[in-house]
Amino acid sequence: SFLEGMGTGNAILIGVILAAMMSIDMGGPFNKAAYTFAIGVYQASGFKDGRWMAAVMIGGMIPPLAIAVASTFFPKKFTLQERNAGLSNYALGLTFITEGAIPFAATDPLHIIGSSVIGSAIAGGLTQLWHVNVPAPHGGVVALLLTNQKLGFIMSLLIGTIIAALILGFWRPVAKENK
Repeated sequence: SFLEGMGTGNAILIGVILAAMMSIDMGGPFNKAAYTFAIGVYQASGFKDGRWMAAVMIGGMIPPLAIAVASTFFPKKFTLQERNAGLSNYALGLTFITEGAIPFAATDPLHIIGSSVIGSAIAGGLTQLWHVNVPAPHGGVVALLLTNQKLGFIMSLLIGTIIAALILGFWRPVAKENK
């Protein structure tokens, strides 16, 4: 009942936190804790309240998508090998496989994780602002078919991805092989 009585501002804050947790360790304990929270609330609501699932799903999709977009539009910031690997992150991100970002985060944690957390947090807040509800314990484009606010889902994902990709593209230094 506490979660049901929350105002929009508090819901946005929780959406920000959950989405940021999804991208801070990309499949690690923070990611799993956020996902478990969203699943728990969804189950406790009788499988009706998927608003936290929306924040979690979008937050988990953004790291690989942001890397894919940044490696496409800022090619000098990535090695040839990274650019090639970045292409697969389009498919991984669209299917809610956050772990596609791990090899990038392992070699450049500050820029990859920093930009991903910011983009994911913004997108997670937007899902709550626009009352996006994902009534399924999975993400990716499959969740888009089930959501109540398709435009809100798409806009949250696009805005978060573009913000994260721009931050990464401008913040990351030029790759050594491209100097």
